[in-house]
Amino acid sequence: MHDLVFDHDHMDPELLQQIGEAIWASDNVELTTVGIDIGSSTSHLMFAKVHLQRLATALSSRFVVVGREIVWRSPIKLTPYRPDYTIDSDELGRFIGEGYKEAGIAPDAVDSGAVILTGEALKRHNARAIADLFSTDAGKFVCASAGHHMECLMAAHGSGAVKLSRDRHLTIMNVDIGGGTTKLALIRNGTVLATTAIAVGGRLLVTDEASTLTRLEEPMVQLAGSLGITLKPGGRLAAQDRVKIVERMTDLLYAMIERTPPDPLTERLLVTDWWKSEAEGVKLDGVTFSGGVAEYVFGREKEKFGDLGSDLAQSIRRSLIDKRLEATVWDPGQGIRATVIGAAQFTVQVSGNTITIAHPERLPLRNLPVLACRFPMAEEIDPEEVTKLTSLALANADLEDGAGPVALSFAWDGTPDYQRLSSVARGIAAGVPKTLASDHPLVLVIDGDIGMTLGRILTQELTPGADVIALDGIQLKEFDYIDIGELIQPTDVVPVIIKSLLF
Repeated sequence: MHDLVFDHDHMDPELLQQIGEAIWASDNVELTTVGIDIGSSTSHLMFAKVHLQRLATALSSRFVVVGREIVWRSPIKLTPYRPDYTIDSDELGRFIGEGYKEAGIAPDAVDSGAVILTGEALKRHNARAIADLFSTDAGKFVCASAGHHMECLMAAHGSGAVKLSRDRHLTIMNVDIGGGTTKLALIRNGTVLATTAIAVGGRLLVTDEASTLTRLEEPMVQLAGSLGITLKPGGRLAAQDRVKIVERMTDLLYAMIERTPPDPLTERLLVTDWWKSEAEGVKLDGVTFSGGVAEYVFGREKEKFGDLGSDLAQSIRRSLIDKRLEATVWDPGQGIRATVIGAAQFTVQVSGNTITIAHPERLPLRNLPVLACRFPMAEEIDPEEVTKLTSLALANADLEDGAGPVALSFAWDGTPDYQRLSSVARGIAAGVPKTLASDHPLVLVIDGDIGMTLGRILTQELTPGADVIALDGIQLKEFDYIDIGELIQPTDVVPVIIKSLLF
């Protein structure tokens, strides 16, 4: 079959290989990423290789993650604090540097990363400087100071609880017990319905071998005081008092899980609002535990560190054996590493033709947190509902209107008539009035082609002069951060780099 009647040439095998590699490279990207978690009690990092592939849609400019391989995990380190309530940045820097060396990865070989500060670490006076330390390299890193609601969401996703709820169609409560706080998330069919957090954690006090208090946080002083126990730094913690404190902590957590009305101590220890009305009366199919204390609950950790983590876990285990919870207890798969599971991925999209950029001279913008809003797309859109959901998105991300740039993302469905677009615009304007009145940009990111019209309603009718950027044809989700590049001429498009915390 190979003998042909006309002359022909065989292509050079080396050239064929080069062509094949070029085709593969145009549709595939491999990145080295790092995730760094600086928390109330512990800090750790993780390196991963992420494989992104261009969507099969013709001429698509969007890449999605198709694979990830964890290549190195650091040991868990107690977060280094100085006596003056600052993080010891020198010691932390040495730990991070040693991690790079042990992993055999040079800093300039890392393509992207995420630095997450959570819990008590956020309260330290130099927490922002610690985050900024990692964000100086051309915007490679997402630096997220995760407030309590955001940490609830991150723990629910990173632990595997959201996936478990979605895959098995269950209603689950994820209870993430860390060093300084416990974060709870109510999840139904993979959607987080409500979150709340309380200052109950395994490392609110630490003792040495002689039971002398070497670390004592204010929430623990209040909790012990409610039991008639007086705690002071340098004082001793009696064994019977230790038992009483742990039992009280367990009672507080079960009241949170069962959503019974809060007692006075619970109200003082709450670091967020109490459960939203959406959480009332919801029957649980299961409960999952994550965070450092979960390592003891599920028997993955045996070593003790002078805190209450092991004691609290044993108390929880005993209560589970006694069937104090009616719901099934699941191990979601990730405990102390639930937050750091998010490294960072890069996807790139472009937006143009139907966009609004009020002040193109102010571009580029970097590391804008995306607030994913689920606006109702009824035939008649209620502006008040849009305002409510916009405010809720800000609260869930622990952001304040007017404090900085805001990026709202939502899906558009239905006809793009003026009345519907105007209702959305009026709802958004009422939800972020301080941002629109400030010099901070309001970025709207929509998957439908309505950016120009929506942007013009805001900038020409409702809030003239406001710094509004309305981009369309872009798909975003919770935990995304975006970079918006400069306007490209003559096509009038902007490149959008999307950095997602990858769960």
